[in-house]
Amino acid sequence: MAGSFAELARQADQARDTMLVPKTALETPPLEIHTLGDEVLRQSARRIGKVNEQVRELARDMLRSMYTAKGIGLAAPQVGIHQQLLVIDLDLENAATPPLVLINPEISSASAGLDTYEEGCLSIPGVYLDVVRPTAIEVSFRDEMGRPRKMKADGLMARCIQHEMDHLNGVLFVDRVTDEAGLQKELKEKGFEHQHVRSVA
Repeated sequence: MAGSFAELARQADQARDTMLVPKTALETPPLEIHTLGDEVLRQSARRIGKVNEQVRELARDMLRSMYTAKGIGLAAPQVGIHQQLLVIDLDLENAATPPLVLINPEISSASAGLDTYEEGCLSIPGVYLDVVRPTAIEVSFRDEMGRPRKMKADGLMARCIQHEMDHLNGVLFVDRVTDEAGLQKELKEKGFEHQHVRSVA
């Protein structure tokens, strides 16, 4: 019996640490992050039917690529994979803090209060502009072990989840920018073309 208990304990430990990958830059990240103008960013993502080791390995590769690019969030469509999977880590300095993995996320409620805050995106490097979003949200999702979860988020975490969930619907943060002159200027300076923006603001 003891052997099986030890095995169960080991599996529980593994499950808890399954997403801990080194938060360091790699010389060659496992996945390429697509940038504004690439059509793959505009396609909707499909729900994930079964959460298995393949999905977890994709999440780990996304994290490795995100850490290499020094980002705090990444959605699967940004690496050309049209599945409803997000990874988020707001604590890049602390190696022991596990990242958040959201599979098939859905926002069940959003606050009436709105916040304006500067956003950037690994798919539009160097461009930072103000975006208005709900201050707080409640989101339901499955974690990396396939367990159903619900969480309330506000501040930067709420913004980050909303930003990454937009990617699942082919929406980029520049589509939500209302400062048209600022948007044109920033895009031009960083070598992006305004024609690739699809305004939803």
